[in-house]
Amino acid sequence: MTGQGVLGRRRHGFEIEDQPWLPRAIRDGVTGYLNFIGNLDPRPYQGFCDALAAALRSTGERELLDLCSGSAGPLPTLISELDRRGVPVRVRLTDLFPNAEAMLAAASTVPGRIVHEPRPVDATAVPAELAGFRVLCNAFHHFRPAQARAILADAVAQRRGIAAFEGVGRYPASIATCMVTSLGVLATSPFIRPLRLSRLAWTWLVPAIPFVATWDGVVSCLRVYSPDELRELLATVPGAEDYAWQIESEPLGRSPMRVTWLVGAPRG
Repeated sequence: MTGQGVLGRRRHGFEIEDQPWLPRAIRDGVTGYLNFIGNLDPRPYQGFCDALAAALRSTGERELLDLCSGSAGPLPTLISELDRRGVPVRVRLTDLFPNAEAMLAAASTVPGRIVHEPRPVDATAVPAELAGFRVLCNAFHHFRPAQARAILADAVAQRRGIAAFEGVGRYPASIATCMVTSLGVLATSPFIRPLRLSRLAWTWLVPAIPFVATWDGVVSCLRVYSPDELRELLATVPGAEDYAWQIESEPLGRSPMRVTWLVGAPRG
């Protein structure tokens, strides 16, 4: 499907979490919330996991290199969904601002299946020694077109598979949902593990985490690339024609929400 229902052109607005000056406790609180929400329901990932499993079978790859992992995001759920499809994988988590504690907590939910890279990893300059099928979950929108194109081009140049998933988009329902993210942060904070007093303080005493999560959520919606925009990026990537690409924007059940994803793997 094309970007049916997309509101206007993509806008690369200001996201607070992108800023290096953001205190780590607030950043980790936001990514921890996203991790918690991202693993509540496997339904958004069904079409994406179908395509990812097929690409993994075609390449023979059984390791995912997760870029921009945050606090690990939905990777435990993706591992479970790929297991159901008969494609067991191991995952290496990476991030420019790695949250080792949260990554270790995610690893404990699926023992022996997740490891994390302790050094900072820039998704626009992935070290050549980090192998695996590259995955970006709810992260590709962080990059401006030139950077996004470079991420795709580097994967193609290295003959690595690459997949990107976005659970929000430029749709009224998505934007409206993100506008009330603060309520979700306030409601779930006591249940997010590991339980940290700093997160509770930045949520309830000084509501910085709810504010940042809400602001960045709305901005993220406006930043997400539509399927047509993803195809435009690929049209200028040398060697992309030698890959099998699947790009979709599909409804989440009968709800007005949609998810957008891309999966590409080298042919032959």
